[in-house]
Amino acid sequence: MNPEDVLKSLSRRKFLRNSVIAATGIVLLPSAMLGCKNKDDDEIFEGQGFNEGVASFDPSQDKVILWTRYTPAVQEQSKPTIVLDVAKDKDFNTVVVSQSVEVDTNSDHTVYVDVSQLTSNTKYYYRFRNEKTKAISVTGETKTLPKAGEVSEVKLAVVSCANFQAGLFNVYGAVAESDADVVVHLGDYIYEYPVGSYGTNASTVALNRQHKPAGEIIKLEDYRERYRQYRSDEQLQKAHQLKPFICVWDDHEIANNAYKDGAENHQANEGDFNTRKMSAIQVWHEYLPARVQDNAKIYRGFEIGGLVNLMMLDTRIIGRDKQLDYADYLTSTGLNSTEFFADWQNPQRTILGQEQKSWLVSKINTSTSKWQVLGNQVLMGKMFIPAEQLLLTAQISSGSTDPALLAQYNKVALELVTIKTRMLQNDPTLTAAEKARVQTVLPYNLDAWDGYPAEREMIYAAVSGKKIVSLAGDTHNAWYSVLSDSNGRKAGTEFATSSVTSPGFEAIFGDNPQTIAGFEQVNTLLIDDLQYVDASKRGYVMATFTANEAKAEWRFVNTILSNSTTTVTSKTVSES
Repeated sequence: MNPEDVLKSLSRRKFLRNSVIAATGIVLLPSAMLGCKNKDDDEIFEGQGFNEGVASFDPSQDKVILWTRYTPAVQEQSKPTIVLDVAKDKDFNTVVVSQSVEVDTNSDHTVYVDVSQLTSNTKYYYRFRNEKTKAISVTGETKTLPKAGEVSEVKLAVVSCANFQAGLFNVYGAVAESDADVVVHLGDYIYEYPVGSYGTNASTVALNRQHKPAGEIIKLEDYRERYRQYRSDEQLQKAHQLKPFICVWDDHEIANNAYKDGAENHQANEGDFNTRKMSAIQVWHEYLPARVQDNAKIYRGFEIGGLVNLMMLDTRIIGRDKQLDYADYLTSTGLNSTEFFADWQNPQRTILGQEQKSWLVSKINTSTSKWQVLGNQVLMGKMFIPAEQLLLTAQISSGSTDPALLAQYNKVALELVTIKTRMLQNDPTLTAAEKARVQTVLPYNLDAWDGYPAEREMIYAAVSGKKIVSLAGDTHNAWYSVLSDSNGRKAGTEFATSSVTSPGFEAIFGDNPQTIAGFEQVNTLLIDDLQYVDASKRGYVMATFTANEAKAEWRFVNTILSNSTTTVTSKTVSES
């Protein structure tokens, strides 16, 4: 099946089968319904339950998607009947919905209900129950988005990159306990790797965090089992129970370094990539439902309080051309820079695809919100570093443990920092060769927007004058950058979150605090647009938007090796 047929097939599969209209007044109380006698009251049921908790997604001013998964009792032979209750109070005295909804037995027994005609900027409580088996879910909490004028600030908790094998999901627990209005999840919600592979550390077995199934996930049922494992985590369940989520996928929901037609971590002996991609996307929608017309196209927008126009992008799958690789341009004499720069700067290369790019530009230019906020999977800010430093960093990142290589990196970094410092001080004795060492730069990460610079320039030019804030994930590290165009004009700001558990640069350079601090200082000085980096801590960004400022707080947990949701705010910045 060719890619176009795969996406058409996926588009035809509808996941939001249940649509419920909220009542304008109070309806029959669930407690009264539960008190009704029926012929099954004396029957004992076994094994039933809402084991994966509850969740809410894609809130709007009058809608929200409510989710659960139901495990049928051993004795249940027919399709289970589930009742959804939605109320304005936690005791379910003021009920706006009490209605039967469908369990999708073809979608891993998940339930997803789009509830409409809700009141804006209002908190709702909800639960799912089975009157026959008496199973009842925990009570979830969610909130609709405010209309313009209803709030003076909007708080978004930004998360990314949760590797089950790497440690405990304390970050999700901290987000659940925060005062965030909405959780913005930028992808890598799961990882596809097998037991013992990426993310595994000395504590994985003791914490009982080995991946299930044990092998790399490739087929439909593999992805489902992996999602069930992740959703068994108590802290992730708590976050979903207490906060509405707005999500997009990144690469690991499918396979590492994915693009529209393939992935670095998909091999020929693993079958057809598009079949794998279709299965992965299907299961993503089963567990993270989104209000879209086409399940292959998850880019969509949210207007929040007249302050924020949040545009969730797909910079990963729908339009992305294959990433460039420096290894393809290496010759016996070094990098073939002529060929590389020709391909790198090709104006036809795209990370969005033409349809999504046109949608994005139109959404920004027609929005009246103060802040145009991009939900980016990958970094948009430029990470251009001196070419000789890039080569050494790449060698270390590839897994080399040679002490001489690290010593050489430190030597070169010190020399470059010294030169850059002298440049900033306008030292007249600097030679042209010295200047060239810090001015000859290359993009560090070709998997990010840095790999698609021409399209980035097109976006900046098309939305000039708007207040742009990029929220980004993917790298496992925290970043604060100026977004600038090729002429040095400021186009916006980027608040990039660290990971929930996935290891950052400490996995490459070691966890010695002095080494990490040195790495952070070197890169902040040598990368022109970079203002702040934390290369070793796990956490999230709390992004707060008002009429006057966009503020970011980088909040980090103390550990992911024991249960603790205590956070420390290590950096706060604001843009006006």
